[in-house]
Amino acid sequence: MSRRRNRLKASHAGGGRKRIDEGGVDMLNAICAEIKNYFTFEGDKHFGDFTIENGIITPSFDIPTDYIRIVGSHKNDGVHKRGENGFNLTDEGSFHGAVWVMSPPADFLALVAEIEAWQAKNGGVNSQAMSPYNSESFGGYSYSKSSGGNNTGGSASGNASWVAAYAGRLNIYRRIRL
Repeated sequence: MSRRRNRLKASHAGGGRKRIDEGGVDMLNAICAEIKNYFTFEGDKHFGDFTIENGIITPSFDIPTDYIRIVGSHKNDGVHKRGENGFNLTDEGSFHGAVWVMSPPADFLALVAEIEAWQAKNGGVNSQAMSPYNSESFGGYSYSKSSGGNNTGGSASGNASWVAAYAGRLNIYRRIRL
């Protein structure tokens, strides 16, 4: 485990890797939930009573990565990314729950950034990809939308989503259970 941890720490050292901005944390949380993988290893999940005051979790423990997941909190549930001033947590007093230290690999974080860009372009209610209509025709014009499950966004039902568009590429990270 120690070799694996060191390898993951090295991959977080920066370099030319794409960074997920604050808005991307919500997408990271959604993707990790979808694939049932928060990239934790043995000893990375801390359970018990926690307090968040002045943006700091107590009791404190070593967080060697830039990402954590908080479970059981009323105001801070979900994935958080370390910023310039720490994890930017909302004060809430005490809660009983868990704090998971996450070690997502750089290639996964790059994929999350790509999915976030795809979602921004194709995921809106006004997007052609999200239209409930598979085809239309009027005045000699006819249009049919693909209903295949390829990596450009189609699904068997004809509705596009990042889940359908990126299922194949996310499968290598998927777990059967948490």
